[in-house]
Amino acid sequence: MENPKEIINLLPFSSKKDVKLITRAFYFAKNAHEEQKRFSGEPYFTHPFHTAKILAELKMSPTTICAGLLHDTIEDANISTEELKENFGEEILFLVEGVTKLGKLKYRGAERHNESLRKLFVAVSQDIRVIIIKLADRLHNIRTLDYVPEHKRERIAKETLEIYVPIAYRLGIRMLSRQLEDASFPFVYPKEYEKTKNLLRQKKNEDAQKLEKFQKSIKKGLAKNGITKFSLEYRVKTLYSLYHKLIRKDWNIEKIYDISALRIILSDINDCYKVLGIIHGIWRPLPGRIKDYIAFPKPNGYRALHTTIFTGYGNVVEIQIKTKEMHQEAEYGVASHVFYKEGKKKNSGLFWVTRLLPFKAPFKKGKKEKEINYEDIPRWIKELVEYQASQKLESFTNEEMKNDFFQQRIFVFTPKGDVIDLPVGSNPIDFAYAIHTEVGNHTSGAKINGKMVSLDTNLKNGDIVKIITDKKAFPRQKWAEYAKTTYAKKRIRSAIQAKNEKEK
Repeated sequence: MENPKEIINLLPFSSKKDVKLITRAFYFAKNAHEEQKRFSGEPYFTHPFHTAKILAELKMSPTTICAGLLHDTIEDANISTEELKENFGEEILFLVEGVTKLGKLKYRGAERHNESLRKLFVAVSQDIRVIIIKLADRLHNIRTLDYVPEHKRERIAKETLEIYVPIAYRLGIRMLSRQLEDASFPFVYPKEYEKTKNLLRQKKNEDAQKLEKFQKSIKKGLAKNGITKFSLEYRVKTLYSLYHKLIRKDWNIEKIYDISALRIILSDINDCYKVLGIIHGIWRPLPGRIKDYIAFPKPNGYRALHTTIFTGYGNVVEIQIKTKEMHQEAEYGVASHVFYKEGKKKNSGLFWVTRLLPFKAPFKKGKKEKEINYEDIPRWIKELVEYQASQKLESFTNEEMKNDFFQQRIFVFTPKGDVIDLPVGSNPIDFAYAIHTEVGNHTSGAKINGKMVSLDTNLKNGDIVKIITDKKAFPRQKWAEYAKTTYAKKRIRSAIQAKNEKEK
């Protein structure tokens, strides 16, 4: 039997006021859904309850957890907005209404899918908590997909893989993205799922004893060098992630070196680099497999040191070295910064979150409405908000949206070391427009890693790109064909059109 204490006990701390609020929301939602059943035959309330538990596991605030408990009351229990506002206030009502609006969006093909993507991201740009609640809602639904009518399963699972998983990943909430991926995988690609599962099972059985021995060697090696305060965790690559890598490696699992990974979690950044040096002093690393995501974090905020080494037991293993804070951020992403924003926990790293919470959403105060400050919001969210405001929004196709915001990304650098996040297949034209429209419009040439290249050259991870500009330079029609991002294509066509109109 569900109990509000199951949720409250997951929070690291809670005041009497918090406990009272969550308990009140618990019983309000339970009574509202009392007569309803799920496809499984269970009481409907099990769904909002588990949604709220997931939010509590993410360490979200009591306000967000309450919105999770109440998120279906308007849509499915005929609770009025006035009643919800009277009982729980304007902020919780705003979050519930936001989730309700997203709940009406279904994956129905290109046009509707495109509209869903826009609205999802606009919801993110207004208040990040709305999408986190929706992700928790989707996770519980996907866990119980076996009970859904068969003709709906593939659509729901595919929507999860194509929309919700990439959003969770881009927000850095790997705890959610991993679970969403693996729960959806068998419903979308059942044959590939079974094949991947069997390959992983064989590999795990082969490596289990070797890894156990290696973990003991790691502990001894670090202790000998004065590193005693650390924790060691073991993780296996998720099935869906492994599946994508197997495709790239012609289904040869022996070519994949990061199936298993050891995480060394420390308290200090300096210790991370020290431990990396100790490990390389004892074990031989694989060339080209050392990655410093502390100095150059991924766009979603992920930070760690990665290296892959020969263990000496006939296998190789990836080692991830990070601090406790980095590990928390890797699992919970944006959620770790949103958690208890209201003065109880300082935010670090993803400062744009503080621009959105807790009262940046358009709560009406008298006749005035507070504006959202979009400064420091990641480019990929901000650009979509700009697109949404454009009069020509309908010209964006489903494929363009997926290319720009969901495709695998590359990380390239300006000569000053700034990281520019672009889709795979981008070139110097995309890079130039990603920096600034004027830089793009006046591009006359480009250097990659110090060498002059043509403007249609594909960029690779880690490239240092310098754009050469000239006031007399101007976009050419073929640039629009070269460009990978819709953002660059639009700016090029706009500049050419403006010039043509001026010359008439």
